Amino acid sequence: MNDVANLLARAECLIERIEGLLPAPAAAPDWTSANAFFWRRRHGSGVLLPVTRPHSIRLADLCDVEQQKARIDQNTRQFLAGRRANNVLLTGARGTGKSSLVKALLNEYADRGLRLIEVDKEDLKDLPEIVELVAARPERFILFCDDLSFEETEPAYKALKSVLDGSIAAVPDNVLIYATSNRRHLMPEYHDENLLARHVDGEVHPGEAVEEKISLSERFGLWVSFYPFSQDEYLTIVSHWLKEFGLDAAAIADARQEALQWALMRGSRSGRVAWQFARDHAGRCE
Repeated sequence: MNDVANLLARAECLIERIEGLLPAPAAAPDWTSANAFFWRRRHGSGVLLPVTRPHSIRLADLCDVEQQKARIDQNTRQFLAGRRANNVLLTGARGTGKSSLVKALLNEYADRGLRLIEVDKEDLKDLPEIVELVAARPERFILFCDDLSFEETEPAYKALKSVLDGSIAAVPDNVLIYATSNRRHLMPEYHDENLLARHVDGEVHPGEAVEEKISLSERFGLWVSFYPFSQDEYLTIVSHWLKEFGLDAAAIADARQEALQWALMRGSRSGRVAWQFARDHAGRCE
C-alpha cells in the first residue's frame, strides 16, 4: 500500500508541475478602458489589449459604396437591437473601403454598446476562447478578421468554420464575425481541382476539395462585394478628402489632373489611393 500511495503522491506532484507550465486562461481586460481591442498571444496565453487610439474614420467618409454601406449598417443595427443578424464577409477589390467600413461602424455605434475585437489570421484558432471571454458581457462584440485567406493545412481554417456554424455549442447572441478578403471563397483555387469532379448518371458532383473551399464562405450569412472605382468615383473620393483636409473648392478643382496622374502612377483608382493622394496634396499646400 505504501508503494501505491507513494506512486499516487508522485503522480499528483507531476501533474501540478505540468499544470504550472500550461498557459493560464485569458484574463478579462478593463472593459471600460476602450471600445476596441486587439487579441494577442503573450507567453503562451491570449490577452485582449485595449486600442487607445482607434481609427477615426466615419461612415460619411466612405463614398460611392452606398449600397454596401447600407446593407452592413442595417445588419449591425439589427445586431445592436438584439434582433437576428448575420456574420458578414466583405470581398472584392483592394482599397475600396472594406476594412474602413468595419472601423467606421465602431465610431458610429460605440455609444450603443458596440465593441470591436481585431483578431489576426494566425490567432483565429483562439476564437472559442475569445467567445467564451465575452459571452456574459452586456456589450455587443464584432470579431474583426482583416484580409482573410487560407491554405487548407492551416489550423485557423477549421477553427473559423467551427465558430461560424459547425460546432455543437451555439455562439452567444452578443457576438458576430465580420471578415474582409480579396478572395470570395477565402482559399486559393487551382485548375487541377476540376479534375476531381465526377459524373454519375448525368449528375455533376463537384470534387470534395472544391466543396471544402466553398463551405467556409457559405457560413457567412451576408456576402457584400466591393468593386473597382470609375474615374469619376475616384475623383469624388479625392474631393471629399481634400475638403476634409481644409482645401476650398477652387483648390480641389485645380488638383484634379494631379490626382489622375497619381492614380496612373499607382496603377489603381481605389479609395485608398485617393486618400493617400489627398494627404500628400494637402500636406504640400499647408
